[in-house]
Amino acid sequence: MDSVRVAIAGAGGRMGRALIEAVLAAPGLALAAALDIAESPMQRHDAGEHCGRATGVMVGSDIDAAVARADVLVDFTRPEGTLSHLAACARHRVAAVVGTTGLSDAQKATLAEHARAIPIVFAANMSVGVNVLLSLVESAARALGPAYDIEIVEMHHRHKVDAPSGTALRLGEAAAAGIGRNLADSAVYARHGITGERKPGTIGFAALRGGDVVGEHAIVFAGTGERIEIIHRATSRELFAGGALRAIEFVAAKRAQGQAGVFDMPDVLGLR
Repeated sequence: MDSVRVAIAGAGGRMGRALIEAVLAAPGLALAAALDIAESPMQRHDAGEHCGRATGVMVGSDIDAAVARADVLVDFTRPEGTLSHLAACARHRVAAVVGTTGLSDAQKATLAEHARAIPIVFAANMSVGVNVLLSLVESAARALGPAYDIEIVEMHHRHKVDAPSGTALRLGEAAAAGIGRNLADSAVYARHGITGERKPGTIGFAALRGGDVVGEHAIVFAGTGERIEIIHRATSRELFAGGALRAIEFVAAKRAQGQAGVFDMPDVLGLR
């Protein structure tokens, strides 16, 4: 069977480099193209240079040329760039795996519009462990009920530009679903000064930034006389790359079957 041809966006970034290494090491996948912004120092360099591999694939900035050579585009960049890349994927009928966070509701709607033409796996966090965690949080919230206050604390490296993290928001959505509420009506994103007592049914968020933290998320269920904490710590970006590889295989199969639509990691992992 022919290898799945993969294009990587954000090739000069830490996640992009991890994805390139993962694709190069994966049987059944072939690196077809690598993209980065025009100002990137990686432009016109071999995509495997950072890991001592000569791939023959040079980093470029022409999205149409890149996706024309690929079966699947993997994008963990910024919302505006991602949407531009997805438009090119839709034009060329190339599937996509998107791990970009910070998309607005309007941008998510645009992503869904592109998914009318192509299959897209869209997930704020592609860690297998985090996606199991989402299921656990929803179950815990449902079982514990409204007597337990819910707080979500996340920490990431100093360079992360959006807050709360996409994963924290997904955890909030899972918790809200468990207690039968809508996150938009329940979320409290900041506390400062005289805030008054905590309102029942709210879900609080706290975002910490510093150092080179890959990602940490803690969900706290605080009741009277006891507290339950569920914690996930990511220590390497390789775990996200591993989940992305499974998403690539999944979405490539959907493309081969002529299917379009938005899918997520529970679909990829068979959790639903």
